[in-house]
Amino acid sequence: MSTPIVPAKTSTNRLNRLSVAAIIVAVIAVSGVWIFGTAVVAVFAVGSGHMALSQIRLKGERGRGLAIVALAIGYGIAMFALINTLMFIPGALQQLVS
Repeated sequence: MSTPIVPAKTSTNRLNRLSVAAIIVAVIAVSGVWIFGTAVVAVFAVGSGHMALSQIRLKGERGRGLAIVALAIGYGIAMFALINTLMFIPGALQQLVS
């Protein structure tokens, strides 16, 4: 019985590009919510943040903090949108009943 060979993680000094893209999309999402009232862009911040964390772990690149901040912003906007939606429902039901 042999031990499986696992490739060694090599630490590079490169900044993960997807983590930079994730934080840029998160900033666009914040401005989108603030200016236009749309929270849809936060989905892309969350997706690219998770992918960046995966790439950083596999390739040993820098940028973990940027990806985590993008995830926090994306999930924060999602919670904001969910709370706003849940607060809207009683008023909408009251108007339907009357």
